[in-house]
Amino acid sequence: MTGPPPLLDLRDLSFERGAHLLVQRALRDLEPGDELAVTGRDAALVVHLEAWCRGRGHRVHLVEDADDADDEVRARVVRGRTDLDRWAHAERAGGPAPEGIVADPPRHWGLAARGALVEPGGPELPVDLIHRDLVWSTIAPSLYAHAAAAQWDPATAVAWDAEFSLSDEIERAVVQVMTFLVENEQAALVVPARLLARVHPHFREVLQLLAVQAADEARHVEVFTRRALLTGGDMGTSSVSGRESLSTLLTEPDFSLASFLLSVLGEGSFLNLLTFLDQHAPDPVTRQVARLARQDEARHVAFGVAHLQHQSAVDPSLRDRLRAAVERRHETLVSSAGLNQDVFDALVTLAAGEWTPEAVERGYAKVLRLQAEMDEGRRHRLVRLGFPHDEATELSALHTRNFM
Repeated sequence: MTGPPPLLDLRDLSFERGAHLLVQRALRDLEPGDELAVTGRDAALVVHLEAWCRGRGHRVHLVEDADDADDEVRARVVRGRTDLDRWAHAERAGGPAPEGIVADPPRHWGLAARGALVEPGGPELPVDLIHRDLVWSTIAPSLYAHAAAAQWDPATAVAWDAEFSLSDEIERAVVQVMTFLVENEQAALVVPARLLARVHPHFREVLQLLAVQAADEARHVEVFTRRALLTGGDMGTSSVSGRESLSTLLTEPDFSLASFLLSVLGEGSFLNLLTFLDQHAPDPVTRQVARLARQDEARHVAFGVAHLQHQSAVDPSLRDRLRAAVERRHETLVSSAGLNQDVFDALVTLAAGEWTPEAVERGYAKVLRLQAEMDEGRRHRLVRLGFPHDEATELSALHTRNFM
């Protein structure tokens, strides 16, 4: 630099009230080795200026001048290299839009916002799902936007005070189905919540979707429980076989396999069940909670299918792993009793609508048709994932009889 150094007059401003911002701004345009003249009248200016510069690699020289007023401090700050080098090796964490996603974001980016300039160093985030193709789907951003806009409040979205009167037998059937739904939705809540903590925050749309999915399931647990207790009775029964089936979902560590078993097969089958309840609900509250839950579950299934379609395009071995997951779960549950008999009977009761032999027979046939529709839906989604029709049929038949 030639000529006198630039002058920064801090006047009465102290470092305790933001003087460092002005010093920092003035130094920003200087080259290492250039000087900045600083003056000010704060009594502690020298102490604070020296401490601040020392922490950033700058040097300070006090200027003694007999003509200076007694209360004014004059100093020269020599621009150092350390503050420059702090960001010399920084890296940009991709770009903020989905197009800026990095395939393998490093763990040391931690919780940095996507697109931020990341200062070197810092702890590594304890996540293991750090490759894009392990978690990504191109529809994740739009699905999250839809999910955020479609959130509903259990207190106001359901007409809890709607008037209706059911016989004790029909009410018990509703309560039993609601109890079954709560049990399954609790498993559907835990799975995305566990996966959420393992995904690199760089894939923020996936985190957002999983978080909303967990919130959806928590809301479903609330409304199904509230409907079960609406008339003041007790909850229904929970079978060992049902809990055994759901526990296998909680122990699957692989992101794609967990999404496959829960969203594509399990929640996909639940779409049929919720449609069935909408059609055969004996009261308006049951119909409302079934419809609201179904619109949420449809998003979960859509993300699961889209994610697996994306991954199957980059991983030819995926279908073999999906097949093995279905077979492994089937072997684990082969001795299970299957669907809770109380749940099956409750569904027949709701579909029958009345206590005559003809109505019960019709109700029984409708539940069998429900199971056939579940199978058809699973086969359709399996074909979308690239399985041949015959293999899709075989794998769908191995799915747990507990629906989820």
